[in-house]
Amino acid sequence: MPTEIERRFRFEAAHRLPHVPPGHKCARLHGHSFYVTIRVRGPVDDEFGWVMDFAELDEAFKPLHAMLDHRYLNEVEGLENPTSEHIARFIAERIQIPAPAKLSSVTLEETCVARVVFFPE
Repeated sequence: MPTEIERRFRFEAAHRLPHVPPGHKCARLHGHSFYVTIRVRGPVDDEFGWVMDFAELDEAFKPLHAMLDHRYLNEVEGLENPTSEHIARFIAERIQIPAPAKLSSVTLEETCVARVVFFPE
């Protein structure tokens, strides 16, 4: 029976949304303390008793943290229009989860009341 685990990460970054209507506040340069929750699903290993070691999940997110933290996201290749939806997908497409676990979802919070959940296919 599969079990799901999750780990929450944080990065600070600036961005602006280039395709919003004229006068929209998000067209201006601004920043966020982004929170990312990575959810992983898989069988519980009989020997270790876990889906995967949380330290492995930390290692899997490290390259993405280096790519995103304290950056101007519009300058990150693949994030020229860095909406929350695009950032969550960007993370999901790049994180390397060791088998047999599989990525279940990526949740990106840009404020304490606004978040998006991306479910990989």
